[in-house]
Amino acid sequence: MSQKVKSGVVQLERIIPAPPHEVYRAWLEPATIQRWMAPGFEVRRVEVDERVGGHYRVWHTQSGSDVGGFDGELLELIPDQLIVFRWGFVGPERRVGWAYDSLLTIALREAPGGATVLTLVHERLEELAAAMPEAAGKVQFGWELVLEKLAAMISTEA
Repeated sequence: MSQKVKSGVVQLERIIPAPPHEVYRAWLEPATIQRWMAPGFEVRRVEVDERVGGHYRVWHTQSGSDVGGFDGELLELIPDQLIVFRWGFVGPERRVGWAYDSLLTIALREAPGGATVLTLVHERLEELAAAMPEAAGKVQFGWELVLEKLAAMISTEA
């Protein structure tokens, strides 16, 4: 499924069946990230240096081949409320520097019944759209799948 990235921004809101603390931790604990990030790929490795200015790296494989992943930087951390990433899409060679630099914001707020309202805003996608329009067209659908997988993983642990 392909969708056009409008104005270089994707915004989604989902109810996750867990309290904000659990959802916040799911974005920062490498072993947990491996279980839900990047549906359709195997997450081979995750590194998180959990501090403002720390790195956030995810390596993907598909059919046993390295296909790249994400290289990011944690720009803002407010426990149980907000994570802001400098988010780079990188190929298998993980070249030096940022590739298709963008900004990803995950905002969390408490919802009734012990759940969390998660708002995802992925912006500054214009460079990715210009270089790889097909990939950019799948960003929203990709995040929809990621959030579904996150919600399913958390609900089975509850």
